[in-house]
Amino acid sequence: MTGSAAASGKSPGDLRNYVLVTAAYWADTLADGASRILVLFFFYNLGYTPFQLATIFVFYELFGIFTNLVGGWLASRFGLKFTLFGGLGVQIVALSMLALAPEAWLVVPYVMASQALSGIAKDLTKMSSKSAVKLVVNDGDEGALFRWVSILTGSKNALKGVGFFLGGVLLTLVGFQTAMLILAAIVLTALIATATM
Repeated sequence: MTGSAAASGKSPGDLRNYVLVTAAYWADTLADGASRILVLFFFYNLGYTPFQLATIFVFYELFGIFTNLVGGWLASRFGLKFTLFGGLGVQIVALSMLALAPEAWLVVPYVMASQALSGIAKDLTKMSSKSAVKLVVNDGDEGALFRWVSILTGSKNALKGVGFFLGGVLLTLVGFQTAMLILAAIVLTALIATATM
């Protein structure tokens, strides 16, 4: 351990793990934003009403709230690695549900189920990533902790916007289901990369 790492009580591996967790969170945020805009535009083009479109995302938000309520318990019982891998894995399932389903299955209840899983995935991954900030912040340095969390939160908002743009581009260039496969591959890459932690 280097002198500065020893003095702070943080190892170089902590920074590496933080970078991996943050990159995984960014990949998930990008895919999440892109998938939401893909769903919105795809079903709008099919002629769904604004109310039907709104109902598609109700479970996304409700299951996100539920995940926040039980996520801390899951993390304390099974560890942050479990919640991170679980979030990424669930996101891959949610994206694959839309990528691989026969077109006849792409109706509101089925897509609501996929979006519910996506809401769970987003909040499990977010919780893991915000908790990982403690890997690089010295104990008791609340100012640094708040700065790192605010940077992470700001990056999430920016990446979600980039994801919206990416979703529109993918829908235009490759179509709905191929776009979902590409997003699932992005999240799978992040899952494989974080498996080295």
